[in-house]
Amino acid sequence: MTNALGAEDSSVRLQTALAVGSNPDPVFLETLVERCAVEPDFFVRDMLSWALTRLPPETTLPRIRQELDSERTQARSQALHTLSKIGDKSTWAWITRDMLRDADDEVARTAWRVAVVLVPEGEEKDLADELVLQLGRGDRTVQLSLSRALADLGDVIRSALERAAESSDPAVAAHARATELLRQNPETGFDVALDEAKRMVALGPERAAAAAAAAASAGTETSEAAEPAETTESMEAAKAAEASEGGNC
Repeated sequence: MTNALGAEDSSVRLQTALAVGSNPDPVFLETLVERCAVEPDFFVRDMLSWALTRLPPETTLPRIRQELDSERTQARSQALHTLSKIGDKSTWAWITRDMLRDADDEVARTAWRVAVVLVPEGEEKDLADELVLQLGRGDRTVQLSLSRALADLGDVIRSALERAAESSDPAVAAHARATELLRQNPETGFDVALDEAKRMVALGPERAAAAAAAAASAGTETSEAAEPAETTESMEAAKAAEASEGGNC
């Protein structure tokens, strides 16, 4: 089994992880954990985590906790991912500020996700206050992950986002505004929300509101200007129809 999990063909590794998870046995714990730290394929890593969730939590969790302090970034990231899959609320205390602020983007992104899953009731606001400190960080993928994590916390993030939206750092302010737009309307695409937020930050709230009002006004005038033409066309069409009917008679 150990050899198969290290096979060159990723499909072999995937099938092996599936087989181990389908026949859970604590004897495989160490091998699964070690493989999580080095497995290059995303789908295989996810299957390895699933196989770990199939083992008794009292056996798996202490070993996963050790990986949270690993020097290997993938080991830390995958251990966090496995915690989110197990979903044991008692492990909330293991999610430290250092993890939420980890210098490695992938570790930090995973920590944000698992924190939202495990946060106890009543502590969501404190978590939101911590997560907003990461606004403006990284590329689009990192920022989208943070926005989703914050949005999943619900209305409790509103005040923290309002403060961040007034930041002197344009990247932080725009990211905060984009996150609030997503919270209000989850159907809004992140790129659209971020572009709109950047425009608001660049113009300032008053000028952005004025520009939006002007655009709305222009749209109304265009609609009204089109009305007479449409009415005239309708009247001419009605007259033509009447003439045609009279000819047929």
